[in-house]
Amino acid sequence: MTTVKAYGATAPDSGVHPLDIERRDLRDTDVAISIDYCGVCHSDLHTVENDWGGTSYPIVPGHEIVGTVTAVGPDVTKFSVGDKVGVGCLVDSCGHCGACEHDEEQFCEEGIHGTYGGVDRIDGTPNHGGYSEAIVVKESFVLSIPEALDPAAAAPILCAGITTYSPLKHVGVKKGDKVGVLGMGGLGHMGVKFAKAMGAEVTIFTRSVSKVEEALSQGADHVIISTDEAQMTAAAEQFDYLLDTIPVEHDFNPYLNCLKYDGVHIVVGQLTPLEPALNTAALVLKRRSIMGSLIGGLAETQEVLDFCAEHNIACDIEMLDMQDINTAYERMKKGDVKYRFVIDMASLKNA
Repeated sequence: MTTVKAYGATAPDSGVHPLDIERRDLRDTDVAISIDYCGVCHSDLHTVENDWGGTSYPIVPGHEIVGTVTAVGPDVTKFSVGDKVGVGCLVDSCGHCGACEHDEEQFCEEGIHGTYGGVDRIDGTPNHGGYSEAIVVKESFVLSIPEALDPAAAAPILCAGITTYSPLKHVGVKKGDKVGVLGMGGLGHMGVKFAKAMGAEVTIFTRSVSKVEEALSQGADHVIISTDEAQMTAAAEQFDYLLDTIPVEHDFNPYLNCLKYDGVHIVVGQLTPLEPALNTAALVLKRRSIMGSLIGGLAETQEVLDFCAEHNIACDIEMLDMQDINTAYERMKKGDVKYRFVIDMASLKNA
């Protein structure tokens, strides 16, 4: 075992503070990684503060990891010391269920094996994430970072990127489709970029008139103010797909009416019961559907990294020192980040 510096939480109200954690010795198929950058996801904040219940402390968050290979196990074939690599939301799966056999490890029938918050399948030790100097990960859950991508801006692709790319790819967004994106944060602004690269006509839905120019600057073709009844009425039955990235409770009903028949409302943000209740007539009378989506498997995560390199897509980021993470969390709660914080791990290593 190797002791490394990290930042983690010890209670729901403790904030994130310095910790020492243990990383396992290399197994035959493991890759050791010195972490250069780690994106900050809203899931990190929810887990630290136990908003979803079930957090086991101490917890070291971080699942948007980019770093450099420092050592490999004897059976590793894909990576060498010095390679630039990434680790996303998953670090293992059972490998033999139907989901895993179809490269959908995020739906592993044994349960999700997250980068943090769970335990190692072999020795039962806690999984700790990327708010740390280094990490050891099974080779098949390590990703190659294309040279064309800026390593820091590539980090959020490993969560925010795959979360929005996967459902758009799954439903087959193509040239001529009309896609609406609900919400304009870390997920939403990536959804715009992907839908545009796939050839769609893209509209951002926002509650604020003050965000119109900002929305257009993200590459959207149009902006609809969702609080403007006239604009929402005019949008009725106009969209093939809605990508809903809003992370808090909101009314689905007005948006469903914006879908054409056979339209799909894709949910990647809200993880709570619907309130107000859903009027299912909006689904039945137009054969519309609501679809959920969770990150993506390893093959698809590598695919989105390569897609970003090919189409010159990057997440808009704000760099952050590790020591300022609690301030960043407070800003996230206010929506005060455009659009993803990324921690420069040199600030931790040199502390």
